Amino acid sequence: MQLDQRTVDHTLIVTPLEDRLDARIAADFKERMIELIASGHTKIVLDLSQIEFIDSSGLGAIVSSLKRMGGQGELVVCGLQETTMTLFKLTRMDRVFQVFESEQQALSALGDDKG
Repeated sequence: MQLDQRTVDHTLIVTPLEDRLDARIAADFKERMIELIASGHTKIVLDLSQIEFIDSSGLGAIVSSLKRMGGQGELVVCGLQETTMTLFKLTRMDRVFQVFESEQQALSALGDDKG
């Protein structure tokens, strides 16, 4: 699985460069996120704008990333497409995660707004 990662001020922006976050890549995604969190990143924006489909394994990997933060930082989500936003609402993950329409809104909420 390919992940694009870049830092804006003190916030890490992680963008999976896949169209699906499913059982095929969920374990790899989870492992990569755990590594990023363990390396000391405390503000993470997960940009899911490339993801068109998420299954239960993918959703579990995202939730696991949030749990791994353990209250020591913030992980927010942005860029959900209509189908993935529907999944977040049906599973009430929109109440678990802060969800933003755009990366810029997510950065603003985390206090790293450059615009």
